[in-house]
Amino acid sequence: MIFDAVRNNPRVAQGILALIILPFAFFGIDSYVGKIGAGADLASVGDSKITMPQFDQAWRVQQDRMRQALGDSFRPESLNTPEARLAVLNSLIDQRLLLLEAVKGRLGAGDDLLREVISKIPALQENGQFSMARYQAALAAQGLSQPQFEAQMRQDLTLQQLVGAIADTGIVGVTMTDAMLRIQSEERQVAELRFSPEQFMGQAKIEPAAVQKFYDENKKRFEIPEQAKAEYVVLSLDALMAKVQVSDAEVTAWYESHKDRYQQAEERRASHILILVDANTDQAKAKAKAEEILKEIQKSPATFAELAKQQSQDPGSAQKGGDLGFFGRGMMVKAFEDTVFKLQENEVSGVVQSEFGYHIIKLTGVKTGKQKSLAEVRSELEDELRRQAASRQFAEAAEAFSNIVYEQPDSLQPVVDRFHLKIEKSAWLPRDASRQVAATLGPLGDEKVLTALFSADSLKNKRNTEAIEVAPNVLLSARVTEYRPSSVKPFDTVRADIEAALRAQEASTLARQAGEAKLRALQQNPEDKAGWGPVKTVSRLDGGQMPRAALKAIFQADVQKLPAYVGAEGDGGSYMLYQIVKVGQPEKLDDQRRQALESEYGKILGQEDFAAYLAGLRLRYKIDINTSALASKEQR
Repeated sequence: MIFDAVRNNPRVAQGILALIILPFAFFGIDSYVGKIGAGADLASVGDSKITMPQFDQAWRVQQDRMRQALGDSFRPESLNTPEARLAVLNSLIDQRLLLLEAVKGRLGAGDDLLREVISKIPALQENGQFSMARYQAALAAQGLSQPQFEAQMRQDLTLQQLVGAIADTGIVGVTMTDAMLRIQSEERQVAELRFSPEQFMGQAKIEPAAVQKFYDENKKRFEIPEQAKAEYVVLSLDALMAKVQVSDAEVTAWYESHKDRYQQAEERRASHILILVDANTDQAKAKAKAEEILKEIQKSPATFAELAKQQSQDPGSAQKGGDLGFFGRGMMVKAFEDTVFKLQENEVSGVVQSEFGYHIIKLTGVKTGKQKSLAEVRSELEDELRRQAASRQFAEAAEAFSNIVYEQPDSLQPVVDRFHLKIEKSAWLPRDASRQVAATLGPLGDEKVLTALFSADSLKNKRNTEAIEVAPNVLLSARVTEYRPSSVKPFDTVRADIEAALRAQEASTLARQAGEAKLRALQQNPEDKAGWGPVKTVSRLDGGQMPRAALKAIFQADVQKLPAYVGAEGDGGSYMLYQIVKVGQPEKLDDQRRQALESEYGKILGQEDFAAYLAGLRLRYKIDINTSALASKEQR
């Protein structure tokens, strides 16, 4: 979305705004803060109503966000909970509270700010400059008119003003920042002593009864899931298309009757001078200004580009002498386009009014339309005719395919004979395949196919599955040929693995016990000469390769008296002892880290201030939630 370019910047306000921002329905702020709505509204904030359509729109957007974030793992039903719906409604309530306060405080986004923000959106720029053509195309792609888009932008900018004013109050003092940085930068010099399970493997004794007991109590670990082998056939549009032949006569006839499809449209290049008009502009003055500029151009046509640089209010093209580049029909607003395609090259129009304002247009280039020859488009045309013929065949074949596999369920051979298909055979298939495993199973990895194959009817009677669409224009039917029910691996096949796992677990326990005993001895007799490794320096900010648990233990240790000793669980079942021999500070505090810490802590304070501000607004405004209406939404 082109709105993201405005919302995505590093300011604290933007981070907070992202927590509550949900798209509006493009009716303008007044419609949100006015007395609109009926008894079926989901909530009211003061006299302002939150309507069902507004909630539905916000709900769809939230689903889209989750779908983009989670990809294939997104499950819509995970959001269909009372808690999730109440969270979306509360976001709308917070948003409405902010809008009410913005209106009350007479906050708003002026035309100059709006133009500046829109002109800097990267998606609307070409060669680093705002492009009117791209602007029009982007609005059209999102189904928005210019007033709708600019209403949305004004609302976002208004919210940013209010949120920014609150969030920017989170000021962190230099003394506090330095104190926090000193804590984080504190350095401790430590040596380590490792007690690894390998050292105690010889002492770890496992009784046969313990191995049997583990097997009996954990049979689920040794379960082999049910599996099946299947044979299957696939009917696809692509396969039918490969068999379709088209004649030269068909190709020629199609080309002659559809020549307009192979016409390369005319493109024109124009420059313009724009005098913008909006709700706050005096239209008469704007038009008079445009007419004055036109008179200057008529006196001296060669000054068009210079006047565009001086007078045009289109920030994207003004510095390029008003140049908009080449464009075809449908890329500009109608009044502008109609004028451009009536002009002769180098001709200047009169004053043209559009929804943007008043234009003076100069046609600077023409690329005439061109008819592509049959030779140029033959390959494309043959593919199109084959696909059309195959699509007609597939529509008929799909119904027959579905009927045959259902009406003759004991074999796939009838459908093979009818459509000249090939029976494919699978390896062993799991009932519940992970996404990674499913990806290796081809069309049989489709969840619908596996569910059908492992259904009671399919397993018991070995019948064909129904025709299943595994991809657009691809149908599959399968039947089970072999089946293995779930089973538990025999004890003798897993005995050695269980014994090895129990021995490693026992060795890890012995390592921890030895380490803890050594720690107690060191705490009683610090002079004990243990086999410590080399001393290294660590800090909270730079722990090197040290495990998190070890770093936490080191900096929680009491260092009033050195050396100090602590222990922590290590990697691979080991136990680590650490001797802390020195505590200090770096010679100089890192300025970059100070700035980063100050910024991060400022964000935290800003968020706390913002949360407190919202809590205060909720106390000042009467908020009613239509719980029965919200419950009805949950039941859909």
